Amino acid sequence: MMNVNFFSVSWQQGQEKLQTLYRKTKQAQHWTVVLAPYAWLFLFFLVPFILIAKISFSSAQIGIPPFSSIFEWSDHHLLQLRFNFTNYVVLLQDSFYGEAFASSLKIAGSSTFFCLILGYMMAYGISRAGEKWRIILLLLVVLPFWTSFLIRVYAWMSLLSTQGFINALLLKCGLISAPLQLLDNSFAVCIGIVYCYLPFMILPIYSTLEKMDQVYIEAAFDLGCTPWRAFWKITVPLSKPGIIAGCVLVFIPAIGEFVIPEILGGPDTLMIGRALWWEFFNNRDWPLACALAVAIVLIFVAPIMYFQRKQIQALEEGRE
Repeated sequence: MMNVNFFSVSWQQGQEKLQTLYRKTKQAQHWTVVLAPYAWLFLFFLVPFILIAKISFSSAQIGIPPFSSIFEWSDHHLLQLRFNFTNYVVLLQDSFYGEAFASSLKIAGSSTFFCLILGYMMAYGISRAGEKWRIILLLLVVLPFWTSFLIRVYAWMSLLSTQGFINALLLKCGLISAPLQLLDNSFAVCIGIVYCYLPFMILPIYSTLEKMDQVYIEAAFDLGCTPWRAFWKITVPLSKPGIIAGCVLVFIPAIGEFVIPEILGGPDTLMIGRALWWEFFNNRDWPLACALAVAIVLIFVAPIMYFQRKQIQALEEGRE
């Protein structure tokens, strides 16, 4: 009888230990899943940003590395911090950088707007297509990513040149008498950005539209609402999260774009990405270039991310 009780108690204790171990394992897995994205952001965003911010407060010099250290030891063995704010003063006083910021904002804003118009129409059409055609259309949207980014941009360079396909077609149709200057300007840069970043607008909007309950549209029709009015009053507001996500995914990389303006834009097409390149590799002024990068993050990226977070919180509160 004693042996039976002993084994019964031992079995219960073993079960309790296994349950405790299982709970701890689940908690560890939960924290691993939660902390993994934050660890990624810390290593590949926050740490590089801190290094760039540190260099932005140093002074340019000839040598390796091409900037001075902000940490110095005094004769009394005390650590001194020497912050140089000249780089940020130059950004404020030199009109070149102000024009670069304004031009980047104009080109990125225009490109995002056209991406939104085209992307919403395409996402709406894909979401209303049949299941079979929907997969094919989504495959066509992501198909350009199977080709090199540079090759796609160079393809537009060939299409927009004075001897390119577009000018040749217009001349053959008699619509123009002389080739148009479609290359080496802001127009070509906008076309390149819209083409390259359009899938980033289509996919978030499609994801929102595909999940939308069609009961709301049917209820609007039952109440006498026209299709156009139902679209603007129901479909567009419900797809707002996808619109915000798509605009952020297009606007933020378009602000700092370098490859497309360098290939499709002319010498007068000034964008902040090209200014960064010139400071880093032509002028070898790393501190000024880092100050420019910090300014981009603080002026454009941080406010947009804050706005997006507030919008998501407002949508979640509205659902509750």
